[in-house]
Amino acid sequence: MATDSSNGEQKTTSKPPPLPSPLRFSKFYQSNMRILVTGGAGFIGSHLVDKLMENEKNEVIVADNYFTGSKDNLRKWIGHPRFELIRHDVTQPLLVEVDQIYHLACPASPIFYKYNPVKTIKTNVIGTLNMLGLAKRVGARILLTSTSEVYGDPLIHPQPETYWGNVNPIGVRSCYDEGKRVAETLMFDYHRQHGIEIRIARIFNTYGPRMNIDDGRVVSNFIAQALRGEPLTVQKPGTQTRSFCYVSDMVDGLIRLMEGEHTGPINIGNPGEFTMVELAETVKELIKPDVEINMVENTPDDPRQRKPDITKAKELLGWEPKVKLRDGLPLMEEDFRLRLGISKE
Repeated sequence: MATDSSNGEQKTTSKPPPLPSPLRFSKFYQSNMRILVTGGAGFIGSHLVDKLMENEKNEVIVADNYFTGSKDNLRKWIGHPRFELIRHDVTQPLLVEVDQIYHLACPASPIFYKYNPVKTIKTNVIGTLNMLGLAKRVGARILLTSTSEVYGDPLIHPQPETYWGNVNPIGVRSCYDEGKRVAETLMFDYHRQHGIEIRIARIFNTYGPRMNIDDGRVVSNFIAQALRGEPLTVQKPGTQTRSFCYVSDMVDGLIRLMEGEHTGPINIGNPGEFTMVELAETVKELIKPDVEINMVENTPDDPRQRKPDITKAKELLGWEPKVKLRDGLPLMEEDFRLRLGISKE
C-alpha cells in the first residue's frame, strides 16, 4: 500500500484501492500494461511516451487536444501497434480501459495560460476530476504532474515538500498556480475517500528538445532570440533565480515515482540554481557571443527564487538529475536550429 507523505508525515490510507482489471491477475497470460498519457503530445509528455514505448510490455494511449501540444512530437509512433492517439479534451469525460494514468494535460507556459486562464483552471480542476473518476472506475494508478508554482513566491529557500507556499489567489498567474493546488487537493481527497492509488510530482523548470519555440519560457526565449540574432531580453532585476532540469532526467523521475510506493508530493527538479542574468550569459557564450542582453520590465507575481529541495526524491526514489545545464543547452540549440532552418556557422 502506498505511503502517504502529505504534510511531510508518513501515513497509510486505510481504504484499499479499487481492484484493477482482471487481466492483471491472469494465471496463463500476462497482458501488456495499458498506460494513458494526457497531454502526451506536449513537450514533456512526448518524451515520456518515447520512454514508455521502449518497453515492449507497454501499450500507450495519448489523449491531447493540441492546445499547446503537436502531433508532430509523436510522429514516430503513429501507426505502431502498441500506440494509440486520441484527440480529446480532458475537461470532457474519457472512457478507456487502462492500468496507469500519467495526467500531464495543462498549459504550462505563461503565454498560453494567460491567453485563456478560464480554460487553464478548467483543465486543472475538471480535467483532474475526470481523470480521477476514470482511475476510480478502472482501478488505475494515477500520477499528477503538479508544479513548483504551488509554492508561489517562496519565503523558504530551497523549497521542501512540507512548505505550503506563498501564492496570490487572484493574480494573473493564479489560474495555473491555484489550479494545480486544487488538483493536488482532489488527488488526496480521492486517495483518502476512495483508496485511489495516487502519485504527485511537483515538477520544476524543465527544458530540452520539442519545447515550443515561442512559448514565453526563459530557456526557449533566450535560445530562440540568440539564434535569430535578437537581443536576449532579461526581465528586471535579473537576480531572480530558477533551476533547470533536462527533460530526460524529468521523465526518469516521473517513471520512478509512478513505479514506486510513495504517493508524494515529491519535488522533481534540478537543484542547480541560476540567476536570469547568469542564464543569459551562458546562452550567449554557448550560442552567439556577440548578441546583446537587454533588461525589460517584469511580469506581475514573478517568483524571486526557485530551487527544489530534492532530498525526498533522492531517498525515496533513488533519483537525482544527471544532465548539467551546459550539456543540455547545446542539445536544445540543435533541435531549435533544425526547426527554425538555421544552420550552424
